[in-house]
Amino acid sequence: MRRCQRCGQKAVVYLPQHRLSLCKEHYIEWYLKRVESTIREFKMFGKDDRVLVAVSGGKDSLSLWDALCRLGYTADGLYIDLGIGEYSQRSRLACERFAKERELELYVLELRKEIATIPEIKEVESRPACSFCGQLKRYYMNRFAREKGYHVIATGHNLDDESATLLSNVLSWNMGYLSRQFPVLLEGDGFVRKVKPLVKFTEKENALYAFLSGIEYVEEECPFSEGASSIEYKKTLAQMEEKSPGTKLRFYMDFLRRLHPILQTQEVELRPCKVCGEPTTAEVCSVCRLKERVIPKLLSSSPSS
Repeated sequence: MRRCQRCGQKAVVYLPQHRLSLCKEHYIEWYLKRVESTIREFKMFGKDDRVLVAVSGGKDSLSLWDALCRLGYTADGLYIDLGIGEYSQRSRLACERFAKERELELYVLELRKEIATIPEIKEVESRPACSFCGQLKRYYMNRFAREKGYHVIATGHNLDDESATLLSNVLSWNMGYLSRQFPVLLEGDGFVRKVKPLVKFTEKENALYAFLSGIEYVEEECPFSEGASSIEYKKTLAQMEEKSPGTKLRFYMDFLRRLHPILQTQEVELRPCKVCGEPTTAEVCSVCRLKERVIPKLLSSSPSS
């Protein structure tokens, strides 16, 4: 039986990549310290900043929100209801329950009121749902945070997410995406600062923190994520991690330290979208172009038309 390396009590977890055994109390302590040190290392935000946490009802975003509040940050939540049937209903309920139990502020933005639900858009859009869903979430998160005066948007992206994205971008040598892959995207030109304080934690580490902290979260994946290439990349990296603990963290952190600084040579020119005014690199932003395509199709296919 492994013993906690901090107090000698029975350990609840062994972290092979860190060669560390910890009991419940010291795992939570280790987790919170690591969140804090990541925030400081990448200069994400300070105690005076108003932070908006993008929550999905899953283990990562709710663990992040919980950790930020325990660390003394001013953090409210934003849930975007994508309208994906029971999956969205359960996710929204988990967020509302979390906020109510802790007396925290939670905002809910319903996508059906802005454009349409994800299943409705999928009916008339040929692309995979994940591609336009991500665009829509980023667009509405940024607009909401800016209008409400938040300084920072924090998301629950974890090490598995970031290392899988990095692998995907390397395999296609997508230099534009590689140059923007960093735990902090600075504010400016209409964009609110975006940060990822959980980039050094695996999904399992976040799930364990949620479990030990009594956080009830939705375990099921979005039904539209089935077959996504990111899942295959995660499986590949998980196999490598199993054979050589620490591979994912080394792969991602070495990219940030060694390659990312070299890629910071080109500045992206932004301008206001001529339709909605949100920042974009084109005359019309991707969300307004999406609306232009799908809304006429949705109206023509509705029973009342």
